[in-house]
Amino acid sequence: MKGRIFSGIQPTGDIHLGNYVGAIRHWVHLMEEYDCIFCVVDYHAITVEYPIDELRQRSVETALILIACGLSPEKCRIFIQSHVPEHTELAWIFNCVTPIGELERMTQFKDKSKQHRGNINMGLMGYPVLQAADILIYKAGFVPVGEDQVQHVELSREVARKFNGRYGEVFPEPQVILSTAPKILGVDGQAKMSKTLNNYIGILEEEKDVWEKLRTAVTDVNRVRRSDTGNPEVCNIYTIHRAFSENAMLLEIDKGCRSAAIGCIDCKKMLFENINKELAPVREKAIALKNHTGYVIDALKKGAKECSVIAKQTMDEVRRVIGLYVP
Repeated sequence: MKGRIFSGIQPTGDIHLGNYVGAIRHWVHLMEEYDCIFCVVDYHAITVEYPIDELRQRSVETALILIACGLSPEKCRIFIQSHVPEHTELAWIFNCVTPIGELERMTQFKDKSKQHRGNINMGLMGYPVLQAADILIYKAGFVPVGEDQVQHVELSREVARKFNGRYGEVFPEPQVILSTAPKILGVDGQAKMSKTLNNYIGILEEEKDVWEKLRTAVTDVNRVRRSDTGNPEVCNIYTIHRAFSENAMLLEIDKGCRSAAIGCIDCKKMLFENINKELAPVREKAIALKNHTGYVIDALKKGAKECSVIAKQTMDEVRRVIGLYVP
């Protein structure tokens, strides 16, 4: 029997290269080996201020992009988190076995608290508890993540241990499937690619907009003139090349940059061509799906229905072992 994977993505409605390289492309490959559940985590999205009138549409658009990228509803389950209420029910129960100290030390909570000083709420602190519930409601054994999310999976393992230690063996301790994709920074070359920071390249953006962002993107700050030699190891454009270019081209760029035989604009043009080669089919499929959103809606309904069956079974077991009265 295939091992089960769970992973989620927030409903931004505009997935960028960092999401694509770090997560979605990896998910597409894993779909062939595992029983995969992928979730648009709309409850996670409301822990910070958000455009209320856009959330519904963004949730559907995010699912649409996932399908356009190659996540086939025939081979995996895709659904919206709030459509399976057992996620939040289990999260409340997990709140009762999770020490506050564990949550206060979470890196993401510290970072988000700095970014949203006027809205440091319990949801922000409890984010990783809900994340643990997302994973464990399906008894998923594996979670594909980047290095910045390993801490959250470790907390999920800790929550499972604490619950099992108190009530008996119910949940597996999920294992990390670490993405080997390079960590892509934003076009500013400093911060993680983010829609909030407006330093991102959306995978559905028009080619002219992608080129404009690449053209002005930060490279090796020590390479001021075309005749200056560069260092690919400190250049974010080269890092993105590693995600989209073949080894032969990487070697050519590395040598050309260090010898000043290739300029930064030349390097960006090569990257632009490779990005477009991979993402053009994704954009085409997304356009087709936008004209047939019924397919996406049906896929979300099907995913939620199938996941609800699993979630209800888990919660029946949980309610029984914690001593709730079940009529």
